[in-house]
Amino acid sequence: MIFTHRTNRCTFFLSIVLAVIATCFLAERAQAQLGLGFRSSVGGVKVDVDGVLSNPDVSEAKELQAAWQAGLQEIPADLQQPADLRFVSLRRLDAEIARANQEGKPLPDAVRYLAGLQRVRYVLVYPEQHDIVLAGPAEGWRADAVGNVVGANSRRPVLMLEDLMVALRAAETSNTTGISCSIDPTPEGLQRVQQIAAQVANEHNPQVAAREDEEALGLQTITVQGVPETSHFARVLVAADFRMKRLGMNFEPAPVDGLPSYLTMLGHGRGLQSVMPRWWLAPNYEPLRRDKDSMVWEIRGQGVKCMSEQDMMTAGGGRDQHTGKSDPIAQKWAENFTTKFEDLAREDSTFGQLRNVMDLAVVSALMTKEGLSQFAGLQIPQLLGGQSLDEYPAPRHVASQASLLKKGTGWVISVSGGVQIFPWRVADHSEVTADVAAARPTATSPSTNWWWQ
Repeated sequence: MIFTHRTNRCTFFLSIVLAVIATCFLAERAQAQLGLGFRSSVGGVKVDVDGVLSNPDVSEAKELQAAWQAGLQEIPADLQQPADLRFVSLRRLDAEIARANQEGKPLPDAVRYLAGLQRVRYVLVYPEQHDIVLAGPAEGWRADAVGNVVGANSRRPVLMLEDLMVALRAAETSNTTGISCSIDPTPEGLQRVQQIAAQVANEHNPQVAAREDEEALGLQTITVQGVPETSHFARVLVAADFRMKRLGMNFEPAPVDGLPSYLTMLGHGRGLQSVMPRWWLAPNYEPLRRDKDSMVWEIRGQGVKCMSEQDMMTAGGGRDQHTGKSDPIAQKWAENFTTKFEDLAREDSTFGQLRNVMDLAVVSALMTKEGLSQFAGLQIPQLLGGQSLDEYPAPRHVASQASLLKKGTGWVISVSGGVQIFPWRVADHSEVTADVAAARPTATSPSTNWWWQ
């Protein structure tokens, strides 16, 4: 929603937007090095006892990154080197997990990070070996500045076992409910903001007015659907939602050129409307390619796009959602974000992780929709439920935050964002291509190892 007020000879934009940073989990061995004082700060976010999120300070983030890196195991030499295609057998991976559990040993990093895979490019079916193999680019890994585990050279996030297990277990229900997160103001908060609009119009101190609007809007609610809210998968969704908002609302400059904030763009516009621009992140794939026997499936496309719509304010302070209309400036910002996504994913691993979980959701939906596991005779009991998921404090609320820009003709208050994934819609679109069959070796690795290249 947007309110316009005048203040003496100076004019400002005020954007209220949630401030959530939720990123990857901290392994138990790294947590043990930090002590209890740091356990509420994980990968760029603090979660207090009430589930309210806030940002850790810079010194905490650096110490957490150092501890996370120190907690990583030494990477086997043959996994260090980049590979255009590295193959991971789901059957053998499941057996590796079962073996570690039977021996009472923790899972090795190579298993937790799926041998360094950075995307799933191919899904290969081997009925004669009762197996399904995932293949994609890979290399060794390290911790980055925000605590995500990324390729040592490429800086692209690696796929995580945790996310694969969540995607496989959510595959059936994702056909109906989808997978999503959203962060929304309460109707009561919106009504309070409406009620104080006239009061704020007379406030000549923008800092005071900003604090009043933040207090009026109050805590916003974080909702995760389709996957456990305590899972790493959920953390990725919320983190990407947050990062998108920070860029759009000018809380920090974009790490790439050519992506000015929405507020900066809005300051160059001719006028304001009473709307709440919404952006959400969604899958962005080309039709899957497959061979005539459906033994090879190729996942194609950038993976993620930004979409825009606007909400209207009702008289009582509520939101009339999904108008089907988009503010032209908000739409332009969404298009810029999509165009710059590859660069963003390289500079901010949070977006790359979102693409990774989308890849895994699409792969899992494909396997379920096409009955690939049944066709291959694949049994993966650990991946489908035997191996327990790590749990992390669920983010439930976030305080509203204000940003001020000395541009434009008045105050701007905006609430927006979300992530929506309907992986079955991606799996529904495929085309037969003869040359894709060459991606499938006639047999998997003759060794007993669960990965090869």
